[in-house]
Amino acid sequence: MISLKDHEDSPEKTLQEKNHHPQEENNHSIEHEHREHPEQGHSKHGEHKENKRTEHEGHTEHLKQDHTKHEEHVEHEHKEHLEHDEHPEHNHHDHHQAMMADFKKRFIISLIITVPVFFLSEMVQELLGLHFLSFQGDIYILFLLSSFVFFYGGYPFFTGMVGELKVRQPGMMTLVAVAITTAYIYSAGVTFGLMGMTFYLELVTLIDIMLLGHWIEMRSVMGASRALQELATLLPKKAHRIGGEGKVEDVPLEHLQVDDLVLVKPGEKVPADGIIKEGQSYINESLLTGESKPILRSAGEGVIGGSINGESSIKIMVEKIGEDSFISQVVSLVEEAQESKSHTQDLANRAAFWLTIVALSGGLITLLVWLGMLGQDLSFALERAVTVMVTTCPHALGLAIPLVVAVSTAISAKNGVLIRDRQSFENMKNIHAVIFDKTGTLTEGKFGVTDVISFKMDDFSEEEILKYAASVEKESEHPVAQGILKSAQETYPIKDFHSHPGEGVQALVGDHEVKVVSPAYIETNKLEITSPELVDIRKQPKTVVYVVIDGEAAGAIALADVIRPESKNTILKLQRQGIQCMMLTGDNEDVARWVAEELGLDEYFYRVLPHEKALKVREVQEKGYKVAMVGDGVNDAPALTQADVGISIGAGTDVAMESADVVLVKSNPADMVTILGLTKATYSKMWQNLLWATGYNAFAIPLAAGLLYSWGILLSPAMGAVLMSLSTVIVAFNAQLLRINKI
Repeated sequence: MISLKDHEDSPEKTLQEKNHHPQEENNHSIEHEHREHPEQGHSKHGEHKENKRTEHEGHTEHLKQDHTKHEEHVEHEHKEHLEHDEHPEHNHHDHHQAMMADFKKRFIISLIITVPVFFLSEMVQELLGLHFLSFQGDIYILFLLSSFVFFYGGYPFFTGMVGELKVRQPGMMTLVAVAITTAYIYSAGVTFGLMGMTFYLELVTLIDIMLLGHWIEMRSVMGASRALQELATLLPKKAHRIGGEGKVEDVPLEHLQVDDLVLVKPGEKVPADGIIKEGQSYINESLLTGESKPILRSAGEGVIGGSINGESSIKIMVEKIGEDSFISQVVSLVEEAQESKSHTQDLANRAAFWLTIVALSGGLITLLVWLGMLGQDLSFALERAVTVMVTTCPHALGLAIPLVVAVSTAISAKNGVLIRDRQSFENMKNIHAVIFDKTGTLTEGKFGVTDVISFKMDDFSEEEILKYAASVEKESEHPVAQGILKSAQETYPIKDFHSHPGEGVQALVGDHEVKVVSPAYIETNKLEITSPELVDIRKQPKTVVYVVIDGEAAGAIALADVIRPESKNTILKLQRQGIQCMMLTGDNEDVARWVAEELGLDEYFYRVLPHEKALKVREVQEKGYKVAMVGDGVNDAPALTQADVGISIGAGTDVAMESADVVLVKSNPADMVTILGLTKATYSKMWQNLLWATGYNAFAIPLAAGLLYSWGILLSPAMGAVLMSLSTVIVAFNAQLLRINKI
């Protein structure tokens, strides 16, 4: 870690000695509790994974206690399907898609059946004056319709209750299951002779609301990581393998073997990790290593599978394939980071746990008090107990969180922010540090012109110097040439273009002989240059080329990875909120220091390899910081999943986006400030809704139990239903108020 305050005497720490993993197994998500890892055979990680799996099995019970109750229900209902799928990482996404569709289907069908139940209910008929809808035997129709909703719509809650009770953590599922079962059994008893009042309408509407809440929640938070699948797409499907007689044949990637000779044409992806045996070319490794500009690779040097070849053909000897390859190692790192990521327990589930205790104990106490101590008959005592049970399970609590999530998700989308993981998004309010990737995040990830200097302003303006250089460079494929060409507004026609490897390029532009050359050419030919500006630029980590016109040095052009104009303001705003701003990069120290000083960063890391990025994030976390990581490349994926909140730049790779919890669609780091404002407002609304939903219970439960019976005040089941509906409306309205909050 390099601090700008003391970077001269604080060299970068090596992290190989810290390649251990803190004991975070008790926070694993259910997604990974039952996953099988296709990379089990990794020599580098196999032993560690086996140890982790052993510890995992030894803590199964404790693990489950930390999972959200909804996930427990999902796992319980579909466990068998998961165990038999050959591709668990793909199955997890399909599994949640199926579960979301299942909740939607059950909700719609149950809602349709609720319509006749609504109009056949005695309470509705009395309130709306619809007595003509009643007929002899209608109570049995009500029973049949409600029975269907109870068994069909209530099924997910029964299976969820089983999952919760297995780990001795009753929560929302148990609360709903107990309430609807009590209401159903009591109502069925009244239908067939027991004195009392039916709860069929309360029963079906409660099931409808809870199904809707779970559907909204799943729809808002679904987006399971497909990073492992996306990584595979970085490699080409076929490779040009060179046979014994020099014959080139296209073969599927899986047919490649170690020591195969492969031809990589200009612009193609390198099919496997290997060594260049013939040729040289600029290789773009930015997605894999974070290096901002293409690197010249020659015979004898290594190349990474998935990197992009430049303007020349090269022949490489395959060195690593399959699980030993660079990309496979990144796959392993992404998996490990996903597994070690902690998840906060849903606030609604915590509230539901205590409400379950209150409901069960309150209902039992109500029954015993009225039946035993106060001498009421069984019918009255049962009605009071059931009223308590139904009232304790508020519709509002089921929607308190999902509605706020749905609204905040819509707001964030309009602001160019996609929320992929709700819990991590909520954690944004607690972050102490933001670690930015450099290339493509704080910078544009493009090799562009930063400075243009004219040595002869009387003859050539800076604009003309750039225009002359771009005119000559438009015939070249060199990265410097492409950077100059993109920065020029227009070019002149040229003729007699020549390229001189190691020196530069030249051509005739009108009547002038124009050369764009390297510093070595200037030194060799002893061309005179006097420019104070150039002295300062040479101290910066920039590439400088010179423009020679008619044999005289006329100007210079400096190029670098261009810093995004909005980056500095973003850093400043975050620091004003007390958040430490740091940077990770695969570039060298000079480049890292220059960017850090330009932006006013607190700390930075340089020459960080992909496996070190996740470790660097962990190192910051071990200091007690809650960390948000912002990145865009494949090399950022493990770090994004290791961070408490992973944020991907939208213009980045699919891998980075699928590994992230939040995606900045507009590729604007300034949206970090928007996220912070939104997450704080969202969390505030969640608490308001939870306080209202639970506060309603604190008021309604004593009335439902008959505490004020001696004063003539008794909460009827019908009034309990009205209060529940009113509570739901208030929660829904409060969630919508989030739209008018200033983010």
